[in-house]
Amino acid sequence: MISASVEAVFEQGVFRPLTPIQFLIPEGKPLKINIETKSDCNDVLKLARSVYEGLSEPEIDDIEQIALDRTHFLNEGKHTE
Repeated sequence: MISASVEAVFEQGVFRPLTPIQFLIPEGKPLKINIETKSDCNDVLKLARSVYEGLSEPEIDDIEQIALDRTHFLNEGKHTE
């Protein structure tokens, strides 16, 4: 069994390797393909922007204040002596 990692692009329903792989795989050989997509920083930024989509400025401020309030996080703010 040969195991290799090959970068490819999915176009028009077909995976197209970005580098030649003829030396790895004989023509017509059945394969098992594991797919791992690469994250694009623009995808992450788009997702982050969508979190507040449709909310008003006061609603966003409320959410951010709750997120920044650490008084209940690991009992911060509670001092036992």
